[in-house]
Amino acid sequence: MRSGNATPFRKGERLLAGAFIVCALSAFAAGTPRAATRRATLDRSGVFPTREGLTLKFVADQGSVTIVPLDRGASPVVRYSVHVETDLHSHQAQQILERYSLTAKATPYGVEIAGALPPQPSHGGQFSVHFEIAVPANYNIDVSTEVGDIEAGDIGGTATLATQGGNIRTQRIGRSGLRSASRGRPVAKLVTEGGHIEIGDVVGDISAFTAGGNITTGYISGEANLHTGGGHIRTQGIGGRGELVSIEGGNITVGKASKYVSAKTGGGQIDFGEVHGSVHAQTGGGGIRVMYVAGPMQLESNEGSICLTKVASAVRAATGDGTITAWINPDKNSSGEVRLAGPSQLSSGSGDIIVYLPRDLAANIEAIVETGGEKRIEADPALALQFSGSGSGPTKGWLPLNGGGASLRLKTTSGRIKLQYLDSETGLRDSLIREQIERLERGAVATTPNAPQPPPKPPSLPSLEHSWSSKIELALMGGVRVDTDTFQRHMTYKPLPEYPVIAKKAGVRGRVRLQVRLTQDGRVQIEKVVEGSEPSLVDATIAAVKRWHGTPGVMDGKTVDMISTVKIEFQ
Repeated sequence: MRSGNATPFRKGERLLAGAFIVCALSAFAAGTPRAATRRATLDRSGVFPTREGLTLKFVADQGSVTIVPLDRGASPVVRYSVHVETDLHSHQAQQILERYSLTAKATPYGVEIAGALPPQPSHGGQFSVHFEIAVPANYNIDVSTEVGDIEAGDIGGTATLATQGGNIRTQRIGRSGLRSASRGRPVAKLVTEGGHIEIGDVVGDISAFTAGGNITTGYISGEANLHTGGGHIRTQGIGGRGELVSIEGGNITVGKASKYVSAKTGGGQIDFGEVHGSVHAQTGGGGIRVMYVAGPMQLESNEGSICLTKVASAVRAATGDGTITAWINPDKNSSGEVRLAGPSQLSSGSGDIIVYLPRDLAANIEAIVETGGEKRIEADPALALQFSGSGSGPTKGWLPLNGGGASLRLKTTSGRIKLQYLDSETGLRDSLIREQIERLERGAVATTPNAPQPPPKPPSLPSLEHSWSSKIELALMGGVRVDTDTFQRHMTYKPLPEYPVIAKKAGVRGRVRLQVRLTQDGRVQIEKVVEGSEPSLVDATIAAVKRWHGTPGVMDGKTVDMISTVKIEFQ
């Protein structure tokens, strides 16, 4: 090739407006007729001299694309090849492959390649198109295909990759200094309408979107904007701000983060390792687990549990029915004091709140239980909580710990509150941290097929899922929370309550909801009344449920208590 716009032609190729228009003159790659039932193929290739830092622009209406970097020190060229196959009969194959268009040209900005299939007959067969393109190590890549996967090795420049239905897989994207050169634009922009996205490390900012697949990345040095319509999101780390969204409910996992990270999912699990900035996490139903966050946290789950193994700053966490477990452990400030950076609040609907505090923390502690009375608040005697309220109604416990400081407010509607010092339960916290580190390092997500499974259970007893939240519940509550459906499946005898005659005649209707415990010997114990304002209906429900029997669950090969709720409607 003697210049950027000229090259020797093979037979059947012609130059048009500075571009290559490559047309197949035969449906047979070697020029030899094939049987009508065999696949017809077309192969074409070309090469352009270029220089580092320019751009490959590729567009195709169909075809998978593989981008490979040239060896370091090799002459800078763009080398391409395309392989097309069809299973149409010979005369149909010849007609269509003769009209397949491959256009390639050199421009002042790099190299442009475009491929297009002609309109196919309604009764046509299948077509397979695959491109392989080699580019210099520091080339920019702009690839768009309507149908097909995109795969790439290391990309030294920027990467804009789009496919309407395939997967996108790349290794490292970007090089040192590239982020500043991109002038605020993402170094990597990846879009697929349904496939998965897998990326290695990214030097700079990234924007990735898939309509339903998973997104997996290495370490991102810049900002990260990762969105999926329903898959999982997992990233090893983010150096800049991060926005991670799974609309339908996939899991979100972040190994490390340096600045603000927002994670939102319609119902999946959210896991964070170490975050040296701040966190805003929201899930429609899953749990939230945070190993360490230096900055402020705002966490919300509709019904999942929340576990925080080190709270170093202000925190606001809320869940509808899950348990909140938090180890409050701020670093000492410049004056040698241990204080929260601002007001904090942990709140749950029917779930429990367990908090561990350093002995030298200066804070105003406030614990509120709306129903159940003072017996629902348990605290280390050394804390010397003061109480207000009586009976089974709202109860408040408070104290200015070590002279007081920022407020730490704990509130549950019908659960329990437990306050302990950090040194009272170090083993559990250390175990949870080790488990989280191992999980993040091996890249496990809840639905990963190769994730380790619980050991086999005796076939005669139903098994319970072993998770971090169940481990906490078993250690602190002596049982594992399960949903209502799971609890009902464990019941072997459950007579319904009788409708009290007086209430029935008076037209009294209502709902009663109880928190119950299925013990290891199969008995059902009533722990508390969660809902129910009519005493006769509550009494009838308690009398019936006390007669229930069931088969206890098994976790790690051992029988365990199960905690759940029972709801009875009187109509």
